[in-house]
Amino acid sequence: MSQAVVAASLTFVLLMGTAVALSNAPERQAVTLSVLGLGLTVLFLALQAPDVALSQLGVGSAVLPLMVMLAVRKVRSIR
Repeated sequence: MSQAVVAASLTFVLLMGTAVALSNAPERQAVTLSVLGLGLTVLFLALQAPDVALSQLGVGSAVLPLMVMLAVRKVRSIR
């Protein structure tokens, strides 16, 4: 793909990574982590790594945020 797509994807990943790190609430972190996973998927596709992009789409965009939200729910139910 073109260098502009790669540069735009890298910029988006940089911004979303910063947003995840600066979020205070775990729920917001999980949502922004999911968006970061989608951004990484686009970046991997732009870098012509479809197998890595597919793995990132499954794990980074769906499974990991779900695990975080389930853990937050469990911790809050214990309190």
